[in-house]
Parts: sequence; C-alpha cells; structure tokens
Amino acid sequence: MMTISQYQMKQYRDKLSYKGIKQSMSRKGNCYDNCVMEIFFGTMKNEMFYGHEYEFKSLDELEKAMHEYINYYNNKRILTKLKGLTPIMYRHQSNNQVILS
Repeated sequence: MMTISQYQMKQYRDKLSYKGIKQSMSRKGNCYDNCVMEIFFGTMKNEMFYGHEYEFKSLDELEKAMHEYINYYNNKRILTKLKGLTPIMYRHQSNNQVILS
C-alpha cells in the first residue's frame, strides 16, 4: 500500500507525467477524491482476481480479464443500491429524468 509521501515522490510524479497520466491529488491527508475508485477496485479484486491470481498466464491475459470485468460491472452486474439496475441503466435513467423534467 502506498502512502501519501510515496505519491508525492518526484520520481513517481515524473513517471506518471512521462506516461501521460494526470495525477489525482487532493490536500494532504484527504483521501475522499479517490474513495469511489478505491471501492470499485476493491470490489473488482474480490470478484475477479483473488483466488484466481495464478490463472492468468501473462499481464495481457490479466488486462483482458480486467477490461471484461469492467464491461460486466457497468453493463450486466445488477446492484441493489441502484434499485436492481446496472450502473449504465441507472445512469441512463437519471439522464432521461433530467431531460424530461
């Protein structure tokens, strides 16, 4: 697990910049901007990775499985907290309500 100081390391920031990645950093000690993504990645690891670590023969296989899981999560995985809808269905429903109002 990385700490705040690791995220602030010049070498780390330079590597992100070189790869074209924009770093998300809030005020020191404030983790709330990443909360939603942390929850998603925790769910993804629990549902598609833990217990299957050795099934992936290469990083390409793991990357493909991650893309497939993200597609599944957004388009097929029904969530109780979204009233039995998938995230995409819920988002479209919200957009339609705003447009129709």
